[in-house]
Amino acid sequence: MREPICTVAVVGTGVIGASWAAHFLAHGRTVVASDPAAGAEERLRAAVDTHWRWLHELGKVRERSYAGLHFDSDLERAVSSAEFVQENGPEQLDFKQALFARLDAATSPDVILATSSSGLLISSIQSSCTHPERVIVGHPVNPPHLLPLVEVIGGEAASAESIARAMTFYTEIGKKPIYLQVEMKGHLVNRLQAALWQEMIYLVSTGIASAAQVDAAMRYAIGPRWAAQGPFINLHLSGGAGGLRRVLESLGPAMQNWWRDLGHVTLTPEIIDRVVASTESLVCEEGEEHLARRRDAAVARILNAALDK
Repeated sequence: MREPICTVAVVGTGVIGASWAAHFLAHGRTVVASDPAAGAEERLRAAVDTHWRWLHELGKVRERSYAGLHFDSDLERAVSSAEFVQENGPEQLDFKQALFARLDAATSPDVILATSSSGLLISSIQSSCTHPERVIVGHPVNPPHLLPLVEVIGGEAASAESIARAMTFYTEIGKKPIYLQVEMKGHLVNRLQAALWQEMIYLVSTGIASAAQVDAAMRYAIGPRWAAQGPFINLHLSGGAGGLRRVLESLGPAMQNWWRDLGHVTLTPEIIDRVVASTESLVCEEGEEHLARRRDAAVARILNAALDK
């Protein structure tokens, strides 16, 4: 039986990497972070400070200060002592293939190499590695220090042992990992989001609805129900005694007509300008920093309620 993973390397310390670092620290792990960008360490420490204060306010950590965060701009040196690597580089296949070839060469073959990639096929990333059996997707939902889901995907080469170890590790640090046996572009979460994004951008770009109206529909109708139980359970509950079968049999023809009527969008510069302008009017009212803080506070309350058994 393997010892618990205690040291994690966080490769790439932007928005996702910094959030991961705070989460690992909050669960007692030592973090060695690496990023070649100028000023990366200062930005990382500032972001972790912000996340840590927030986690303290939420009661997720007791200490007002944290230890265990180290930074090394030298990639190979940073990952040399790691027992698990969480990579958060740019969403570009050629970049990740080259990066994972380096990670593969710099770490022991029993170290799990996980990418936070939001949509690339892991089999393509594994192809650059000598030990592809330990290369997986460990895709979080932003922000990782708050939202618990992680999508774990092994692709063509990851071993059952690597998948099991990753699932165990993520569970130990408070995550809710789901293992997807079939790899797809965009994985599961982003494919579901993309379907909604397409329709909401279509509605706003054609003037059928404003960004404020779409956001209101999600905040005050769809979102709370889905957060409480998920869309399938909600659809089942809406069918009364007949459940999901009754909904699909009675409303099925109408739903199929809606599906055929959904909008198709090409993101032209004109459509992007229109959607951005409609959204910016919302953001300018309160400011991004306040909106992000309010979002995190609301999500924390929702999760506490939704996960309360």
